Amino acid sequence: MKTLTKEEILDSLKAVKDPDLHRDIVSLGMVKAVEVTNGRVSIHVELTTPACPLKEQIKADVRKAVSSLAGVQDVSVEMSSQVRQGGPALQQKTIPGVKNIIAVASGKGGVGKSTVCVNLAVALATMGAKVGLLDADIYGPNIPLMLGIPVGRRPGVTEDEKLIPIEACGLRVISMGVLVPPDSPMVWRGPMLHSAVTQFLQKVAWGELDYLFVDLPPGTGDVQLSLVQTVSVTGAVIVTTPQEVALMDVRKGIAMFQKTNVAILGVVENMSAFVCSHCGEETPIFSRGGGRTVAEKSGVPFLGEIPIDPRIREGGDTGRPFVTASPDSPAAKQFLAVAGVLAQQVSIVDILGSKAEVK
Repeated sequence: MKTLTKEEILDSLKAVKDPDLHRDIVSLGMVKAVEVTNGRVSIHVELTTPACPLKEQIKADVRKAVSSLAGVQDVSVEMSSQVRQGGPALQQKTIPGVKNIIAVASGKGGVGKSTVCVNLAVALATMGAKVGLLDADIYGPNIPLMLGIPVGRRPGVTEDEKLIPIEACGLRVISMGVLVPPDSPMVWRGPMLHSAVTQFLQKVAWGELDYLFVDLPPGTGDVQLSLVQTVSVTGAVIVTTPQEVALMDVRKGIAMFQKTNVAILGVVENMSAFVCSHCGEETPIFSRGGGRTVAEKSGVPFLGEIPIDPRIREGGDTGRPFVTASPDSPAAKQFLAVAGVLAQQVSIVDILGSKAEVK
């Protein structure tokens, strides 16, 4: 019987390509170990995110490629994940321990940006990623309410006077809402906003994170500029509703990030349709498909649609994120799917230094 070698197996694995990165898994460094014993082959493949929606496809491709070799009797594939950090361009202004910074933005208010941000962050955390959430909406810090953080709870402070994020729903969280009384208005001008955002980025002990979500205020103002000037942002997610009045502002948001050299990770269409719980009929209350259309016309990825479900609103009001409160619902599954596609786009930016539209 022919004796198999590790070199032969690695050579066969060069035919297995990551569908998003369009490179073979060997050159990408995803093959971490190969063992051969009497025709039995064990392979360890490390994915670029625990949220990879193509995990089973890659696993099947690995088995197929190796099984075709003469002398192979059995193939076992172990899959793990390790989120990567971006290349030199994304490491110029980093937060120690934080691999990726994801800005979540909207052109206008009222489109459910914070709701989408919270549920995407919690979705990735449930998949095994280490996730933080920075509430950068200084004037309207709603994240503590949405995550069930009790009123009056304050973050701790380290010996070197850095804030310790509050742990909630599997996330590490910091917000102006946990630093000031809930009814106190923040009557601040631009320089004070810049100072607050800078402090949240540089004076918080975030620890080791795969993804730090930054929930931005609506529009294209001071906070957005402060963020991109202070740290290297991996990319931005734009949240919109389908109607044209919202899409007009989406185009401005995309243009703003592009002018500041921040990759657009994709567009999420929120409130895309209402599905009747009794008859299953879909009603496009705010129209439907506008998010995909604006993404295609702008040449950026479309991450997916989130339907209208009253329980999403209820989860935000009661501090129980929808993806964990109603995990078996169609809308929760859609949040998980969007989170997976988002993680794909982050990996593309990290490894290739550019984005590619998800078909």
